[in-house]
Amino acid sequence: MSKKDIIIRDIISLRGPSIWTYPPALEAWIDIGEFEDHPSNTLPGFADRLKAWLPSLVSHRCNYGEHGGFLRRLDEGTWIGHVLEHVSLELMTLGGLPDGFGRTRETTTRGVYKLVISNWHDEITRLALDTGIELILAAVEDRPYDVAAAIERIRRKVDRKYLGPSTAAIVNAAEARGIPHIRLLDDGNLVQLGYAAAMRRIWTAETDQTSAIAETISRDKDLTKELISSVGVPVPEGREVDDADDACDAAEDIGFPVVVKPTDGNHGRGVFIDLMKPEDVRKAYAIAVEEGSGVLVERSIQGIEHRLLVVGGKLVAANRSDLITITGDGQSTVQQLIDTQINTDPRRGTTELHPLSIIKIDTAAKIELERQNLTGDSVPAAGREVLIQRNANHAFDCTDEVHPDTAEVAALAARVVGLDIAGIDLVCQDISKPLGEQGGAIVEVNAGPSLLMHIKPGIGKPRPVGQAIVDNLFAEGQRGRVPLVGVTGTHGKTAVAKLLAHLLYLSGQHAGLACSDGIFLGRRRVQKTDAANWEGGRRLLLNRAVEAAVIENGAEVILGEGLAYDRCSVGIVTNIVPGAEDLSRWDVQPTGGEYYTTHRSIYRTQVDVVLASGHAVLNAEDELVAEFAELCDGEVIFFAADRDCPALAAHLAAGKRGVYVAAGRIVLATGAEEIRLCRVGDSPTIGKVKKAEDVANLLAAVAAGWALGLSQDVLTTGIKTYGLELPDPALLLPLRSAKKPSKAATRK
Repeated sequence: MSKKDIIIRDIISLRGPSIWTYPPALEAWIDIGEFEDHPSNTLPGFADRLKAWLPSLVSHRCNYGEHGGFLRRLDEGTWIGHVLEHVSLELMTLGGLPDGFGRTRETTTRGVYKLVISNWHDEITRLALDTGIELILAAVEDRPYDVAAAIERIRRKVDRKYLGPSTAAIVNAAEARGIPHIRLLDDGNLVQLGYAAAMRRIWTAETDQTSAIAETISRDKDLTKELISSVGVPVPEGREVDDADDACDAAEDIGFPVVVKPTDGNHGRGVFIDLMKPEDVRKAYAIAVEEGSGVLVERSIQGIEHRLLVVGGKLVAANRSDLITITGDGQSTVQQLIDTQINTDPRRGTTELHPLSIIKIDTAAKIELERQNLTGDSVPAAGREVLIQRNANHAFDCTDEVHPDTAEVAALAARVVGLDIAGIDLVCQDISKPLGEQGGAIVEVNAGPSLLMHIKPGIGKPRPVGQAIVDNLFAEGQRGRVPLVGVTGTHGKTAVAKLLAHLLYLSGQHAGLACSDGIFLGRRRVQKTDAANWEGGRRLLLNRAVEAAVIENGAEVILGEGLAYDRCSVGIVTNIVPGAEDLSRWDVQPTGGEYYTTHRSIYRTQVDVVLASGHAVLNAEDELVAEFAELCDGEVIFFAADRDCPALAAHLAAGKRGVYVAAGRIVLATGAEEIRLCRVGDSPTIGKVKKAEDVANLLAAVAAGWALGLSQDVLTTGIKTYGLELPDPALLLPLRSAKKPSKAATRK
């Protein structure tokens, strides 16, 4: 390099758990060139400029684990790749993303580092990296840099590409319950919660339980009123009108004041309330008709607008609206007063992350001002209160104030329309009293309501609405998971995966298998090309018909793609043979210090993701594999051909489970208690030669089947039939109800 520079040599998108972390991450290989000889404390003024531009870096704890830890490293001297890690993460945080993960590790090439950061979306993370490089180089070279503009670029990208706040609230609540999620649209809010047959789907605040008929009904305001009023829900008198003249006639019949609104509008667009004169009705009609397929004229209910959120037939949150007003000072125009008295509120903004909207003098506001003989350019007298907007943002949480009768009426309205999640708009003077005694009424029932007002109210405490939706989708104890087995190791992965899928098939489960030989659904091969990769595994998890999944993962998948799943029921590691695979592409070393990627650090990933309720199936005869036992959150089942293998013997002595061969038979042991299955030679895949690797593969698959609770009959039949043509599955039904081997069985 002719000058100090930072060049990105390669970027690897890790879309699942990897050697670095559980969530998706981006691994950038950066070449810092001359910066290798110039740590941060040798760059004149660099640290001070960086602190001035990004003062929030003080929150980064870094290696010291304390507030300001990273800035301390910056002053003491750290390498520029490490600085880029923290700057990129902070830029994403300032752009509206959650706090993330970061690591920077050297490679065997001097000046080249692996920089790993959380990847909420590829485009956002890459933009943050590029922006971070620009900012750092400007700080090094003492050049001006528009940090605010850079953050705004990232914020706009976040707005377009990241999950919306309503969807994110549901996803976060699912993660808190241990329910995995898969984003189904790259830049949308269609998300799958859970895997395969246990999945549910959401799209913003709608779910796969949201009826299309109910949603259609809710869009037709007149039909909604008719249905809910038929069961006693109070609604305002009114009707749909054909034109402006008919609107005026309806207003005269109902009696002023009236409301004019679209029959199928949303978000308050084209809604005009408290209209007192026919000319106001005509003006309102002209606007409302452009916002929907028809126009309603209704009696204006006196009171305050409220939005109640009903989930699964229960009220979970409520917000109250307020009028938007300004106060004249005798010098400023209406527009200027709006900008200084209203829009300066930090809660107001143009993105979905702001609970309140920027107030503009739109057509509705112009009509409101005309009633007061004002325009946007008028200068109200000092002390004069001017009404700008009547149906304003719902900013005030009032959940705890809602009268039980009113909550029940709202739930009834949602139930009659047929919505599992509904936003109920009602108007009343006092939400703490029943609607009937104060002349209140429900004016709309909305599908797919915004959750932001409840997650981030302008005033009041946030409500756990995401949790309420997740709890409505998944019963207590459900985590959206099917039995899922990950298989890794240097050799034998495919053989183990296929045999285990065979055992699951015999148990009556519709099993999916993604391995080097393709994708299998039950006995049917649906893809012939190599599917031992992220895409192959993900295909199974998106398939609602799959009741159990077996996914093969090699070192290249873990290093170059990440696992297709967040956690698994069973993780199998067959063996580790350093040097048997060419992993030079990832700069893998057979052995090395903590800063280098080794074979051990690759394969432990499969054990790291085992659920606390799950099992790791490990080769006790492989020293590197056996060491993983201490890393597993769940139970460990060792397998070995020789019971006297030291690791297995110690494991059994501690009363734990293992699978081995004794007197030619396959044995399932819990401590000293044994269950003896068929002979090893009964397996068509073993034969008379009894190769050690074939026996190990058989034991690994049997151990995994045992971990999954498959019965003794299924295990035995599977051993004897794998590799043979099987009869119709219906003939195997007796196996499905056969007795399962216990953890502590009687010795035979």
